[in-house]
Amino acid sequence: MSFFQTRFLVGVTGLIFNDKQEILLFKHTYRSHPWSLPGGYLNPGEHPRECLEREIKEESNFVVSIDDTVSTRTDRSYPRLDICYQGVFIGGDFVPTHEVSEFGFFTLDNLPLLRQNQLFLINEALHPSSSNQQNTK
Repeated sequence: MSFFQTRFLVGVTGLIFNDKQEILLFKHTYRSHPWSLPGGYLNPGEHPRECLEREIKEESNFVVSIDDTVSTRTDRSYPRLDICYQGVFIGGDFVPTHEVSEFGFFTLDNLPLLRQNQLFLINEALHPSSSNQQNTK
């Protein structure tokens, strides 16, 4: 069956909050907008929540717990599905990697420059729309 099906990527993005309700951002070494939410792509057979926990651990040495789904979206220009989860920071000592050089926990009023779609996800997590609230009940 998979031979005849179009393949696409499944990505995950994390809205990870600490106990002060600050959001975790990574400074990526390879992006034009270096600061962004943590995330990555699923491995075969991997659950999206496990993927996000693994990606964050690999890219920073942080341990997080993934809780609620915030949003799911597709990209018309590329065969990709993105799932955004909300979670909490558990702990760990930051270790820079070839993908992530820095991290920070930020409040809404001191965010670095982010892409518009990332700001939208943060806003959705902090102020869910009434349509999202109806869909999650």
